[in-house]
Amino acid sequence: MTVLLETRADLTLEAARRVAWDGEGVQLGATALSAMRQGRHRLECILEHDPEITIYGVTTGVGHLARKKLSSEERERWANLSLARIAVSWGDPLPERVARAIVLARLTNFVEGHAAISPEIAQGVAAMLAEDRLPAVPAQGQGGAGEILSLSHLFCGLATRMEPAAKDVLCLINGSPSATGLVTDAALVADRRLDLAARVFALSFEAFNAPLSHLDAALEDYWNNPHDGWALRRLRELVGSGHGGKRRPYQAPVSYRIVPRMLGQARRAATLAAEVAAESLQAVTDNPVWIDANNEDHPFGRFISTGGYHNPHAVLAMDAVTAACANLCVLAGRQGAKLLDGGVSLLPDQLNSPEGGSDPRRAYMGYLPMAQTGYEEEARLYAQATLLPGGESGGFGQNDVASPVFMAWSKQDRAGRCLDMALATLLPIALRALDVTDRPVPPDLAGLEALVRAIEPDLVRNKPFGPAVATIAETLRRDIYPYTHT
Repeated sequence: MTVLLETRADLTLEAARRVAWDGEGVQLGATALSAMRQGRHRLECILEHDPEITIYGVTTGVGHLARKKLSSEERERWANLSLARIAVSWGDPLPERVARAIVLARLTNFVEGHAAISPEIAQGVAAMLAEDRLPAVPAQGQGGAGEILSLSHLFCGLATRMEPAAKDVLCLINGSPSATGLVTDAALVADRRLDLAARVFALSFEAFNAPLSHLDAALEDYWNNPHDGWALRRLRELVGSGHGGKRRPYQAPVSYRIVPRMLGQARRAATLAAEVAAESLQAVTDNPVWIDANNEDHPFGRFISTGGYHNPHAVLAMDAVTAACANLCVLAGRQGAKLLDGGVSLLPDQLNSPEGGSDPRRAYMGYLPMAQTGYEEEARLYAQATLLPGGESGGFGQNDVASPVFMAWSKQDRAGRCLDMALATLLPIALRALDVTDRPVPPDLAGLEALVRAIEPDLVRNKPFGPAVATIAETLRRDIYPYTHT
């Protein structure tokens, strides 16, 4: 399968999922190629019409050399600017799926001719998505004022193999496709992780025997926002009408009553990430970028320098996802502890039963909430706001503010993994609560039970829980991340 790109409108979140997660290739259509040829022609006409014009990176140097005006001979040499010395960052690489999303997003500036890239170079970028493996892009050390450090890693080989003309190399490394790829990945992951969280919290809700009134349909109108409404409906679907026995006669602890609202917050964050990703996938962010002035002074349009390569909206959206993950970690830890506390849950204290034998430690799960506290606290560290870095980027010239978008992505990725662990730790406690009270798992949650039982058939066996919980978490992630291009 191949994604066909004719205009920016073809760069959708679904197209990104197909390319980044399913490994599909990309073909530039006839409309896109025609627009790119016209864009290239406009640049050549502008340079011919006004030989003294100032176009950043074309008739001038770049970065701290922006004041240097280039002669016609110097322009040819600068057109072959090597990216090797720009690719200076190192550290843990981005997952392949994220690198693929960035390469796809790189095409946005090209397809309608705004970047004036040579069509052959653009086709080379698209062809990279047919390769088995993309160049590694470090997730760390990305403190540049734009995204040239990350993009140089991706496109250094392409720029070396081909013969770039004026502006082509700058078209490869300017703009904000990295931010687009990162927030797109965060949005796709958040959507799947939210579904997992809803299922685990629904199982815990039933295990605690919490009153169904906490999920009453009337609350959808009272709370007056669509995200809480979604959470209430989803939890009711998953919990069902209960097991038929007597429910808890009074309200459950706060950690159960606020689950619909906290899942609603998480859905709002996931929705924000999806909205920003959808906007960014179709946003022209090149620098300099072609503007159709449509007047006598600029018969071929003009190229202007902008700050489009800095995408703070992606940072804000990913921070919201990180915060939601940290909050849900807190709820998972509290619910695990409350299920074990018989004085609060009205269940057998510590979920002990005769099958535990004379030694109550054999079935003891009290240490699991301690582990949950560790995951919770780690996620809270990542949930600090991602602000503009206080120090200058590189400390010289024009590059005086760095983009923090890579830090925002790394934090949401790590906080999300903490949430996976916290949810995986809650699962066996919830199942144990149903076991000791001889209650069934709601039908829509039978898959979660089967997953846990396959890994740990005997929840009262005297053995370390850690390896089993780790395996549960990794198995849960198979529903969150794609099997390939991880």
